[in-house]
Amino acid sequence: MWSLSVIAVVLLIMGPIGEGRAEEGIGTSPLLTIAPKDLHRILPPDSHLLIDPHSIEQFLDALDGAPPDWAMVYGHGHHDPEHDERLFTLNRERDAKRAGKEALTWPVAFLWSGELSRYEPTSGGFTIAMGPIFTPTRWGIVRFKAEDLSGNLVAIPGAAERDRLRRQVEAGQKVEIAITIIGRLIPEESMVYDFSHDEEGLGLIMPVVRVERVEYLLAR
Repeated sequence: MWSLSVIAVVLLIMGPIGEGRAEEGIGTSPLLTIAPKDLHRILPPDSHLLIDPHSIEQFLDALDGAPPDWAMVYGHGHHDPEHDERLFTLNRERDAKRAGKEALTWPVAFLWSGELSRYEPTSGGFTIAMGPIFTPTRWGIVRFKAEDLSGNLVAIPGAAERDRLRRQVEAGQKVEIAITIIGRLIPEESMVYDFSHDEEGLGLIMPVVRVERVEYLLAR
């Protein structure tokens, strides 16, 4: 089982994996088996890996300075007549103050959780069931939004792994993967502030990232 404290992000920009990807499109990628401790060696130096509370908090600090006063914005709850207006004002004010900041242009990489779903003989890979990861931080709960992410994600394992994984999936066994999403914030809608639907008064922050690349890492 992967956890945010041990999962790292893969971004390959050189060699065979990076070549010929335009024909396959974003969302079809090799299923990598690189050990997490080795991933830093192949990452581009300007990538910002937002994979744990600390790294995410540093990113939010660079963008917006300090967390909002969630208690003030929430007021008397969702039924407070001024609740929506305060939330709208918060988003507009933060958008304006964020404009022009360098962090808006940073290449970022974050994680969603995934599971191999069905083997596709034509591609030699597996379709993927996926979902966002919700990360508690001192800012609130952070949940990255992936803009223009394909609904047809395919992870292609190497020959040494393919038959084993196929047998596991066909036997109904759960095969988890880490979905690595790489991109940049959308300038005109870089971040959305809201409230959690699961816990009253808990702030929810949603950075909105336009997807440029997707990579997959097999959970070990």
